[in-house]
Amino acid sequence: MQRRWIFPEEIDLPTLGRLCRELGLPESVGRVLIRNGYNAPEEAADFLQPRLKNLGDPLLLGEMETAARRVLQAIQANEKVVLYGDYDVDGVASLALLKRFLTALGASVACFLPHRIEEGYGLSMSGVERCFEEHDASLLIAVDCGTNSCKEVEAIRSRGVDVLILDHHETTGARPDCIALVNPKRDGQGLGYLCSAGVVFKLAHAILKLSPRPGIDLKDYLDIVALATVADIVPLVGENRILVHRGLAQMEHSRWPGLRALMVVAGVEAPISANALGYRLGPRINASGRLGTAQESLRLLTTDDIAEASRLADSLDHQNRERQLVERQLTDEVETWVLGNFNPIRDACIVAGQRDWHHGVLGIVASRIMRRYHRPTLLIGFDESGLGKGSGRSIEGLSLVLALQQCAEHLEKFGGHEMAAGVTIQEDRFSTFRDAFHASAREMMSDDLLVPKLRVDGELPIAQVTHAFLECQSRLEPYGSANPQPVYAARGVSPISPPRILKEKHLRFDFQAGRQKVPAIFFNGAMDKLPRGPWDVAFTVERNEFNGRVDAQMQIVAIRTSVS
Repeated sequence: MQRRWIFPEEIDLPTLGRLCRELGLPESVGRVLIRNGYNAPEEAADFLQPRLKNLGDPLLLGEMETAARRVLQAIQANEKVVLYGDYDVDGVASLALLKRFLTALGASVACFLPHRIEEGYGLSMSGVERCFEEHDASLLIAVDCGTNSCKEVEAIRSRGVDVLILDHHETTGARPDCIALVNPKRDGQGLGYLCSAGVVFKLAHAILKLSPRPGIDLKDYLDIVALATVADIVPLVGENRILVHRGLAQMEHSRWPGLRALMVVAGVEAPISANALGYRLGPRINASGRLGTAQESLRLLTTDDIAEASRLADSLDHQNRERQLVERQLTDEVETWVLGNFNPIRDACIVAGQRDWHHGVLGIVASRIMRRYHRPTLLIGFDESGLGKGSGRSIEGLSLVLALQQCAEHLEKFGGHEMAAGVTIQEDRFSTFRDAFHASAREMMSDDLLVPKLRVDGELPIAQVTHAFLECQSRLEPYGSANPQPVYAARGVSPISPPRILKEKHLRFDFQAGRQKVPAIFFNGAMDKLPRGPWDVAFTVERNEFNGRVDAQMQIVAIRTSVS
């Protein structure tokens, strides 16, 4: 779909000048900072230099002190503790982090992960039953799940087992009757953006504040926190930015054999970017949980055996390739359905469901369809019994959780975030649910929200695409949700010569700026006809390393006939 280019409003030039002078920044970077709300040099400096000392007191989070003291009690009494998690990157990483930390404190800890297909997300009756068949415990800590699991928590407590919940999902009902529920979306002192690994890190910090232990350095765990935070696509603001910034640096010399082995098979080398976590490491951690059980991913992050770590990393890499094949096949099927059923004028969302669509890749495919058609997308796969499980992804302007709440009478179960959610539904209710969700989406979204937009951060002359500019821009990293990589625009430009086609779908250009030749890459640019020139070009400035030399290059986002 054609995107509407949105240029930013003008900003106060004296403020911009002061910011750039005091921090030594080019105007283009200063404009990005101001538009993100960092007007004062002091605030901007804190953003550009994230420091661990700026992390807040973990004991201020709601119910955190109660949770920390209950864990300390379990350690002192040598109680058996079981950690019940989730099968995505955040869930697996959170379990690995908590298991490693509690084991270092001397706790007796076991881990349990539900099976995606057979038991579904989070605390379920079948999952809880199997958990206690495999593990004997007096304290269960639910991680990355449990906020809305009242019946399941009641069933666990009826066994004489205490329950702690560490979660970050939206609240959709009453509070479960547990010892403590630490969820920053309930009472988080402004930390509602944390993922579950961030909550677990806060718990570890709280425990050490209450009972200091020499020899335990929380910095060792920051690479695991960064992996989960980036992969869970939570906003990289506030403390998340600090955790990811420091976690990326920690990952370059990680003490965990599993992470080191995974970086080798994924081809991740220093300097490590958030992109590498989101697109190389995260999918491989996710792979085992998508196609079966996530036990191998958990073992990878908890093993201290270098040989086992290498074997597990190779296995996850293989499973990720299998996942990609299943994903491509399902994407083709969904695309066929969309072409025959979706009307962009009529439909404010896409809701599709069929028998035997693989639950493990529905979320990835929903994300692809959402981006391509710019519509909230919910995909559901039904099994032979008629039970359907699905995943949804949304666009800016529609909270999936709020929309699903309006359709709750048609669902067995649902939960998630504003931008991503999961549902369980009976096949005979699907048609009425689909109609209800379409109505809710149409009511909640204006026509303007249904038009895809390309938000440009400002104009940047091609002559300024230099290595020096790249170094200054890198201070804005890590990029991610709520801190996207800046997109610039150059008006009225033309390439030196016709583009070169790479791998039958990408285009390579060179632009001239005085005596300077600036390279540009346009991924998938050969798939559509280029507009007539001269062009307005929207692009990001990227690092390009070749034969040991690092240069800046343009990575084209969009091209249109110049309107300047």
